[in-house]
Amino acid sequence: MTALSVLDLVPVRSDQTTGDALAASLALARTADALGLTRFWVAEHHNMPAVAATNPPVLMAMVASATDRIRVGSGGVMLPNHAPLVVAEQLALLEAAFPGRVDLGLGRAPGSDPVTSHVLRRGAREEGVDTFPDDVATLATLLGPEGVGVRLGDRTYELRATPRATSVPQVWLLGSSLYSARLAAELGLPYVFAHHFAGRGVNEATALYRREFRPSEALDAPRTILVANAAVAPTPAEARRLVLPQARSMWRLRGGQTLEPQELVEDAEAAPLPVTATGLLDEVTASWVVGTPEQAAAELASLAAGIGADEVMVQPVSGAFRGTDPRRSPERESTLRLLAEALGVTPATPAGAATPALADA
Repeated sequence: MTALSVLDLVPVRSDQTTGDALAASLALARTADALGLTRFWVAEHHNMPAVAATNPPVLMAMVASATDRIRVGSGGVMLPNHAPLVVAEQLALLEAAFPGRVDLGLGRAPGSDPVTSHVLRRGAREEGVDTFPDDVATLATLLGPEGVGVRLGDRTYELRATPRATSVPQVWLLGSSLYSARLAAELGLPYVFAHHFAGRGVNEATALYRREFRPSEALDAPRTILVANAAVAPTPAEARRLVLPQARSMWRLRGGQTLEPQELVEDAEAAPLPVTATGLLDEVTASWVVGTPEQAAAELASLAAGIGADEVMVQPVSGAFRGTDPRRSPERESTLRLLAEALGVTPATPAGAATPALADA
């Protein structure tokens, strides 16, 4: 069995409002929780018509409140956009409310276009990228019960993210390059490779991470997660249909075109792309996992085994058909169910249910 987790960007379809998209993502999280999946992470993107995941800590609170046991996390918080203390305060509160269930994935990309990034950072220079290693280390320290000591003249000012922490979130470093792999190894943090949008370089990055890893208080041995886009259906043809809206969105993004809310499957099929787009579409989806449950499970297991990943995280990219309840994403939920069954993931025990041992006592 390969441990299975979920990455969600809270996609917004053409038939949805933001509220509908949030409801659909919460339904997806409850499905993942019931299936016994390990984590449910949400991303940070800004000013995108087809993505509602703008604020990971807010989304994490919603997901944790709607589920019983699954770990919730950020995939990730784009640290250069935020003061480390603010992120530490947000995550410390989440950990206090949901102890042992909170992950903090950190990235250094802007998660937006240059104009939005400029506004988000209040016109500040791009120094947040330059200070990223120090900011990660500071944030990790701030999350601890003792906080950090800030030297002011002849005295030390104590700074804590929360008054009386009894546990801390698990910090992960995200990336798709050798830079992030090297930094995760240097800091002794678990590492997540963004195979779902990079597609290349995973072997080199994870090999460097394992080779240069330094044990830390947080982690004594390398630990990795592989992230992949996935669309699963009973037949290969059905899976290819379901992936078309997301593939077309990525084609527009790569081509510098205006993004729109994600199309429904029938609408995507009714508006063929130019012949010149065929090659780019194939390139966009080359690293995606699209097929039957058996095909997808085998491909994910192979990818994980190839880099020694401890876990697989999928972004379910299946589209929706006309007439679908706007507050649900049944094909995304189905992708998780089919994958979990094919990978042998054990469904979670319902909240409040007795374990077999207790039931027999």
